[in-house]
Amino acid sequence: MSDDNPQQSLDEYLLLIRGTHWSHGMSPAELQKSMTDFYAWVEGLSAEGILQGAQPLMEEGKLVSGANGATVRDGVFVESKEAIAGYFKLAVCSIDAALEHARSCPILEYGAEVEVRPVADHCRPMAEVKLEESKSS
Repeated sequence: MSDDNPQQSLDEYLLLIRGTHWSHGMSPAELQKSMTDFYAWVEGLSAEGILQGAQPLMEEGKLVSGANGATVRDGVFVESKEAIAGYFKLAVCSIDAALEHARSCPILEYGAEVEVRPVADHCRPMAEVKLEESKSS
């Protein structure tokens, strides 16, 4: 937690896989090898007992905004290298441990990126409410 952020980490981290086109231009043999390596990495996380969940995401979606969700628009732009392709939820004790696992993701060498984010106990607004409540009691 930073000095101005009342959220607390739950010792859970999301690894967000960014980049949906990292495999474009690969030969079938290269793709097979990269997927074999990737799924071996996933199995390693599972064997360590730290993998709490993982799923790929479809390359489509919508963004909802405005009061009562008045605006719905196409919002997932898969052509962007920042598009999130999937996630892994890990139970590890520190961001350094999560980073170690992220660094070993084999698709990094093909242009994918892995964003590492701590899972918080509360959303920031609720954490601020709880902080104020604790100050007044």
